[in-house]
Amino acid sequence: MATQRQLPAVPNALPIRQALAECEPLARLGQRLALSARHMDAVRPLLPLNLQSQVRAGPVDEEGWTLLAANAGVAAKLRQLLPRLQAALHTPGRETTPIRVRIQSGP
Repeated sequence: MATQRQLPAVPNALPIRQALAECEPLARLGQRLALSARHMDAVRPLLPLNLQSQVRAGPVDEEGWTLLAANAGVAAKLRQLLPRLQAALHTPGRETTPIRVRIQSGP
């Protein structure tokens, strides 16, 4: 029977939310992660059901947002859907967020 290993208490450890709020680079990273998640929530309903599990939200940067495809076939289909996906991200009065499609490497 395997026993669970107890992690030692870390004195003065900050909760992750507090660390994110108090460190500017981490706060910006948290904002970008949240924006990427919102973008994914906006485009997910437009993806065919069989593709939804094959697509992940990637990073947001100054040049746009990246969608990560599981393989080349999924990437090709995403590129066909780009006009619809772009429209889902369009907010009146703001620039349209460009979407890049990349094949996810690794597991």
